[in-house]
Amino acid sequence: MSATADQPGRTLRDSLAYEPQVLKFGTSGRRGEVIHLTQLEIYINALAELEYLQSQPAGAGGIRKGDQFFIAYDLRPSSTRIAADQGNRGELAQAVVQAIGDAGMKCINLGALPTPALTFHALVHGKGSIMITGSHIPFERNGYKTNSAKGELLKKDEGPINARVEQVRQRIYAQPATASLFDSQGMFKGGSRPLPPENPAAREGYIRRYTDFFGPDALRGVNLLAYQHSAVGRDLLVEILRKLGATVTPAGRSDTFVPIDTEAIDAAQLGVVQHLVDQHWKTSGPFDAVVSTDGDSDRPLILGIEKSQQQGGKVRFFGGDLVGMIVAEFLGADAVVVPISCNDAVDRGSLKNMVEPRTRIGSPHLIVAMEQARAKGRKAICGWEANGGFLTGSDIARDGKTLRALPTRDALLPIIAVLASARQQGISVIDLFRRLPPRFSRAALLRNIPRATGMAIVQKFSPAQPAIKEAIFADGDVRLFDDAGRPITPVPVVTQPLLAIREELATLFTSGDGFDAIVRLNYIDGVRLGFANGDVAHIRPSGNADELRMYAVSDTQARADTIAAIGVREPDGILRRLAQEARAARAVRQQA
Repeated sequence: MSATADQPGRTLRDSLAYEPQVLKFGTSGRRGEVIHLTQLEIYINALAELEYLQSQPAGAGGIRKGDQFFIAYDLRPSSTRIAADQGNRGELAQAVVQAIGDAGMKCINLGALPTPALTFHALVHGKGSIMITGSHIPFERNGYKTNSAKGELLKKDEGPINARVEQVRQRIYAQPATASLFDSQGMFKGGSRPLPPENPAAREGYIRRYTDFFGPDALRGVNLLAYQHSAVGRDLLVEILRKLGATVTPAGRSDTFVPIDTEAIDAAQLGVVQHLVDQHWKTSGPFDAVVSTDGDSDRPLILGIEKSQQQGGKVRFFGGDLVGMIVAEFLGADAVVVPISCNDAVDRGSLKNMVEPRTRIGSPHLIVAMEQARAKGRKAICGWEANGGFLTGSDIARDGKTLRALPTRDALLPIIAVLASARQQGISVIDLFRRLPPRFSRAALLRNIPRATGMAIVQKFSPAQPAIKEAIFADGDVRLFDDAGRPITPVPVVTQPLLAIREELATLFTSGDGFDAIVRLNYIDGVRLGFANGDVAHIRPSGNADELRMYAVSDTQARADTIAAIGVREPDGILRRLAQEARAARAVRQQA
């Protein structure tokens, strides 16, 4: 603390010895670099969100003073401990606990727990909740995610919440420094704090959710390797799979945080998993599959195994958009909701007549679309993302049992459903996926690309008219459509810039790299290019981290892999070139 921090008359804001970095909403929750995540900043935002929820009616997920409010957290050190190597920041959960108490709520600590387990428990009890997690993003970042008593916060909530944050910020900053809970570094004056005792009820309820629905023999005879790394649900995953009859070998447990992005598994990460399979094959194999989750265990990682008597087993990764199709078929869905980034195999198989209009990327958008499907009279509603997170928008009935709706990303349901489906059909996991329409996907990314740079790239290749969400090019004509697929009358002032955009994109996606003519541009979320031969390339900045992503879809896995690799190739891949051009353009504007 600075020597003058507590001088009489000084406000808390006057006393701060650093420049606060404001937390912003991402695709889901608030995230930032740990070095900027002071307990003060977490407290301000969490308190504002609690006050906002207290202002809402019960029918909209509102909460009341005196109510219980649930928290849980992942295994990142900064979630519950002071991280000396990250600017002495951390104990984010403790800041949330303080905010809950100051909002007049009773904090119930559910402990280190998967995000969907926390959400499910809170929804069952009709209470709000906060998960302290950075999910899959790199170790040096963290954050939290707030749920109302009805579930996830939606995009419509962000504006009024941000306004409330500013009100709370000014109120807290104006407090006398001497009376504030926080020191000049934005941390609690009293130093490290213990958390409330852990309550095991949510863990137990999450286990029952799956054992009651699937039964003790659902995975009988299935032999699995569970890649545990630093996932918060690593022990729950093993326990639940064993209770369903599987034989499970835990492997790869890590005391340091491992960022696993199930949407963009690279060769190095596959190599780690392959090494674990090779290491345990002789003693515990042959394995039927490898399963895992991301850091907060709301996204699954599923790898089939090509078995060889001579060489053991070679792992094969399956993307979440294909996983979702298997799960939806297994559950008997009559409505499926997917974002624009998902593999278009869903439009070609048994689910094609059940697909609702494509959404933007992010669970809040899927939740709204699932609610719209319910309003149409659909009874078995589900949705998924390219990262594999699977949502149920209604109760699901199967074999006389009911799985209660869980409208948030979940990793356990898709893992279990894929394995159970393969077992019921008497085929391998790899053969199960071979029965899907032959469309293959791959996602890749560049890290440390500021979101502003990514958004500038998207803006450069987007039409000036935001109502235009798709342009189709054929025989010299351009057909335009809005987000509901309704046609928009084309006029030269609109079509000519789109033709120019198409021409410029063709200089990036060249025939020399195997790309055909661009026949479709989609703008629901980012820029998605469709080519005459059926290939797809999709550019989009992450909503949670400084990352620029490339999604690829093709008729072969090799071609999808190639498209993604071309996108992120160093030093001259498509995304790197676009990022460099965007930075150069910004520098020119700043000098003007």
